[in-house]
Amino acid sequence: TEAVRLFRVAADQGLAHARGSLAICYRDGTGVGQDHAEMVRLFRLAVDQGDANARYGFGMCYELGTGV
Repeated sequence: TEAVRLFRVAADQGLAHARGSLAICYRDGTGVGQDHAEMVRLFRLAVDQGDANARYGFGMCYELGTGV
């Protein structure tokens, strides 16, 4: 989808919020194939940049055992 394309462009430019948003797309399979490994990778990048929403999403990966 157009949203995923734009999230990817912004994520590739290093924007933490876009990385977290793209991670959610991979988590849910929205506009992309579901890929939990990519979800965790993107959440981790965003967490390392200090994104609080990504920190929550990354923590939920461990809570639920998804992709970790």
